[in-house]
Amino acid sequence: MLTLETPQQLAEALTQHPGLLLLIGGKDCGVCQAIKPRIADLLATEFPAMTLAYVDCHASGEALCGQLGVFSLPVIRVFFHGDSFGELARVFSMADIKNLLKRPYSLCFN
Repeated sequence: MLTLETPQQLAEALTQHPGLLLLIGGKDCGVCQAIKPRIADLLATEFPAMTLAYVDCHASGEALCGQLGVFSLPVIRVFFHGDSFGELARVFSMADIKNLLKRPYSLCFN
């Protein structure tokens, strides 16, 4: 899992990884910390070509999260070849993440 703290790191990750799932959370967000390992397991078993990246809004400062337009946690953003494909915010399930990834992943990596 990548940990991103600056807009430059995010830009580099988007160019280096054809499939990127960005989890935006916080160290004090219990939901964020609980879903992080579950998302990592999902990607490892069903979407191995995807890269998981994490932005901690508390550690990176509010500037990055504000620049990303994130004002509530958790948020998931999915990117394929540097382009934003979809977003889930606040209330979502692991099935929602899987459904968001399934079709574009199969088009990009199969």
